[in-house]
Amino acid sequence: MQVRDFAQYMSPGKKGHFIGIGGVSMAPLAMVLAGKGLDIRGSDMNDSPALDTLRESGIKVFVGHRAENVDGADFVVRTAAAHDDNPEVERARRLGIPVFERSQAWGAISENYGSSVCVAGTHGKTTTTAMVTHIFMKAGKDPTVMIGGTLPLLGSGYRVGGGDTIILESCEYYNSFHNFFATTAVILNVDNDHLDFFGTEENIRASFRTFAGKVPDNGWVVANADDEGCRAALKGLDRRIVTFGMSPEADMRAENLAEGKTPSFDAVFRGEKYAHIELNVSGRHNVYNALAACAAAYLNGIDGKTAEAGLEEFKGTGRRAEFKGSFNGADVYDDYAHHPRELRALLDAVDTMGYRRVLCVFQPHTYSRTKAHFDAFVTQLKRPDKVFLAEIYAAREKNTDGTSSKQLADKVPGAFFSADFGELAEAVRREAGPGDVVLTVGAGDIYKVGEMLLKRK
Repeated sequence: MQVRDFAQYMSPGKKGHFIGIGGVSMAPLAMVLAGKGLDIRGSDMNDSPALDTLRESGIKVFVGHRAENVDGADFVVRTAAAHDDNPEVERARRLGIPVFERSQAWGAISENYGSSVCVAGTHGKTTTTAMVTHIFMKAGKDPTVMIGGTLPLLGSGYRVGGGDTIILESCEYYNSFHNFFATTAVILNVDNDHLDFFGTEENIRASFRTFAGKVPDNGWVVANADDEGCRAALKGLDRRIVTFGMSPEADMRAENLAEGKTPSFDAVFRGEKYAHIELNVSGRHNVYNALAACAAAYLNGIDGKTAEAGLEEFKGTGRRAEFKGSFNGADVYDDYAHHPRELRALLDAVDTMGYRRVLCVFQPHTYSRTKAHFDAFVTQLKRPDKVFLAEIYAAREKNTDGTSSKQLADKVPGAFFSADFGELAEAVRREAGPGDVVLTVGAGDIYKVGEMLLKRK
């Protein structure tokens, strides 16, 4: 099935069944299509607040995957976790009902907008997509939005707008973003990740190059001038490219940078001041994210004062250095970082915040990523004053060779390891005191440790 095949089903009255409808990009997709008059229903393995929201919107949902759920559907959209042996996928194919990937549906939708801003990169996609959303909302663009996290401005990770703009977080895994039709393609960085799929650094860079190459001749690629992987991926690409960064050759660059607890800087485009940015999020990585958002705004005709106002109101997204509360005088933050470069950026940001000690509760995400970046994880985990390690979050993988977080703990002096969240919470509870910061870090369910702490203040 191709993206363009899905377009024929995007008409009022068509019946679609979503497998994994509660997912972070599936739920908004269902809402967008329902808003266009399609008859959408779906299933998910577990009940959740996302399913409650869908029900409140009039979308029928089933808990559990059963073959009969797809009966009567004109088409099926599945999440990446729904494999060919899923009973609903099998039934659909047996009945001749076309089965599409979620990225194909998003791609078909994005082609219907005059302005499609797609934010890609190994790190920072969710935050930058949220920043772009704040600016475009402030500019009155009334965008449709899909973000892989919760944005307080929206009260969710998505928005069904009435304007001619769509803003999409664009994931490279399984080359999903190749299905999107971007008029502005933002590439924040290109790093080694998802090696279980890509295999090599060259394949990762080639994938990003293909994504950028799909931008139409009258569109724009917004690229990080300071990122080696980004430069290598786009070298010689025959597209209009605008760069951002700190280096003098960047088109949109930061000048007069003040790096306190939250940075401020002038965003300067090709020698002319575009905006003065006062961020309410920490870290130099967020300066880069804001520069990318400013470049996307500039190319879409948004003035600097609007960008200033939009970014000033941005205070972060769910699970990105998200303040959760305080316990025994220690502040508790939760963050999605699951790659050494993301962990480094988080710790760099926390270093500027003036805490007495940093207590880091880390849950590695997938066995393949832990093995591929083992030494780099050790380097970063030696930085906090105290480290607490949970067992690896398997996600889609199986542990075929006994890889464990205990191996990381053995390399980090003083690290505490436990596969039990209750034991981790007790260990942190004994350690945390006034002036400390507790970080729960990882893309799995490590946030539950922070919740355990805060429930027993």
